[in-house]
Amino acid sequence: MANRAVFLDRDGTMAADVLYCNCPEDFELFPTTAKAIKLLSEHSYKIIVVTNQSGIARGYFTEETLGRIHQKMLSQLSEEGTQIDGIYYCPHHPDDNCECRKPKPKMVLQAADEHDIDLKRSFVVGDKPQDIQLGRNVGSRTILIPSPPGENEPEPCSPDYTAADLYEAALWIIEQK
Repeated sequence: MANRAVFLDRDGTMAADVLYCNCPEDFELFPTTAKAIKLLSEHSYKIIVVTNQSGIARGYFTEETLGRIHQKMLSQLSEEGTQIDGIYYCPHHPDDNCECRKPKPKMVLQAADEHDIDLKRSFVVGDKPQDIQLGRNVGSRTILIPSPPGENEPEPCSPDYTAADLYEAALWIIEQK
């Protein structure tokens, strides 16, 4: 039987949304992120990060810098006794019309193929309407974690569930059948 997964947006979902986070020192996981990932992993979910990183195409940082930021994220999760199963990112500019920029499904489809994931039994969690649309595009259930009032007011969207943070999202996911 194929694996179940939770596809996580990075900025605004797992970590503070720093505009074009371009150095590891600016990257900061939310306090409940590791606890949420650990809970999901204990319930046999693969944890896959899918993130748009147009700052690379815009020249704000390099793929090497992004790698250092992700290494910091992995180290912090490891210190909390958990891990993720994969990181997929789109380095392109929104105007490039690539196939990997969310809400297009290429990153999720690649992860599903590489990790033997059943998308119908999986979830997409994010803080923007494009994350919810990505989930719809691949046939997964969706969870929105809205930004605090006054920050990045999202366009209206209709997720399957709205959670205050990733830990609340994880609790809802493990209750689903």
